[in-house]
Amino acid sequence: MSVDDARVDELRRRKAQAVAGGGQARVSAQHSKGKLTARERLDLLLDEGSFMEVDPLVEHRCRDFDMDRNVIPGDGVVCGHGTIGGKTVYCFAQDFTVYGGSLGEMHGLKICKILDMALKTGSPVIGLNDSGGARIQEGVASLGSYAEIFFRNVRASGVIPQISVIMGPCAGGAVYSPAITDFVIMVDGTSHMFITGPEVIKTVTNEEVSFEDLGGSTTHATKSGVTHFTATDDEEALELTRELVSMLPSNNLQKAAILPTRDPIDRVCLPLQDLVPDNPKEPYDIVMAIEETVDDGAFLEVQSEFAMNIVVGFARLGGHTIGVVANQPNFLAGCLDIDASVKAARFVRFCDSFNIPLLTFVDVPGFLPGASQEWGGIIRHGAKLLYAYAEATVPKLTVITRKAYGGAYDVMSSKHIRGDYNVAWPSAQLAVMGAEGAVQIIHRRRIASSGNPEQERERLVGDYEDTFANPYRAASLGYLDDVIQPSETRIVMAKALGALLEKEEVRPARKHGNIPL
Repeated sequence: MSVDDARVDELRRRKAQAVAGGGQARVSAQHSKGKLTARERLDLLLDEGSFMEVDPLVEHRCRDFDMDRNVIPGDGVVCGHGTIGGKTVYCFAQDFTVYGGSLGEMHGLKICKILDMALKTGSPVIGLNDSGGARIQEGVASLGSYAEIFFRNVRASGVIPQISVIMGPCAGGAVYSPAITDFVIMVDGTSHMFITGPEVIKTVTNEEVSFEDLGGSTTHATKSGVTHFTATDDEEALELTRELVSMLPSNNLQKAAILPTRDPIDRVCLPLQDLVPDNPKEPYDIVMAIEETVDDGAFLEVQSEFAMNIVVGFARLGGHTIGVVANQPNFLAGCLDIDASVKAARFVRFCDSFNIPLLTFVDVPGFLPGASQEWGGIIRHGAKLLYAYAEATVPKLTVITRKAYGGAYDVMSSKHIRGDYNVAWPSAQLAVMGAEGAVQIIHRRRIASSGNPEQERERLVGDYEDTFANPYRAASLGYLDDVIQPSETRIVMAKALGALLEKEEVRPARKHGNIPL
């Protein structure tokens, strides 16, 4: 064998060792839990044959606790770049078969290199998280690499889309990187996120809680709002990631790709004619209005199980990606509360960061009343949504379907905070509050002094409704650009979007605003 042949064999041996990861026994253990390996996940995530690995031969340099006797090339994370639908993305996948996917110094620096390359090239970055957390044997070096990742996540925020897919444990400091990224996807039953685990909680607070109840996908989808999407298995999570990437631009200097559609722009939405009930207190499903309006009825809802009184998500209109925000009358009558305000504010800010126009459907009776909301800071949290809409410079289209009452009317992309094109259906009611409450305040003395208080109250309520239970007073003041038939919604919104696509809006120079966090 020649010297060159020996060198090639040595290279092949090292590469094979990197690909083997923790060995077949640990791969089998991963499969037995219903989980794919890091490399299998990347194969499903990326276009076939497009993955190019970076740093496959990196090794840890820890010599404590006998770590020098257990050195595996790659150091527990597979990094590189590839394409999704032809679009370049950078990605990393933690390998639970190697040191339990724990993050050591070199493991972390590999991820940092990927983040740096993604930022330099203006490409989305996707992290597949499956890790036991910080590598205890490496001490502060491990913590240092975590902080280096966090810093890069923050620097890339609003510049390139960042997606975190949680496909196993994610605990302690490891959770902060996904929390900073734009979207978190969890796998039901196999992924968990928490700062401190059940055992620590029991020791410190004497609370007993299971892994699933503490930090499972259902908990984070319904209670904390940490996760944006929940998948049934690894395959669905990766397919969902591909779909999400297809909706987004690669960076903040681009616009999302236009996807041709056979759904006619001038399609009449007949089902919307009777969507809003005659009874103003009767609920209906606003998602029907969204799906009727957008291309092919395709709506990718974000955080569908959290703060369900507001709906947010992505769709296309005339082939263009749009972000949709809508009050949901089916839950809490569509009121804005703390969770709904924060959910929608973050979504609006994401869309504005990446040049994604906003379409807002409004049916809001106000902010949710109650001591718990006030004590929880609804003033501060509600202001986040107001701030987000006022700050946004992307095209903003607004459709008021029914109620738009009080300060919530202002907040929901009103003309006054610079909605670009605002319309209402004939069923719209724009007022400070509902008729019964308003009459009770305005005409309390008149009702009390009347010979027939109930009859007088009903008459005054009727007068108030005649004045405000329609969109025409607002239209006469120029607060609405038009009143349209519900069936015309797709046609009108598509035309308005087409006219606004090249919108530019200059704001005062500043380092950054001070959003009421």
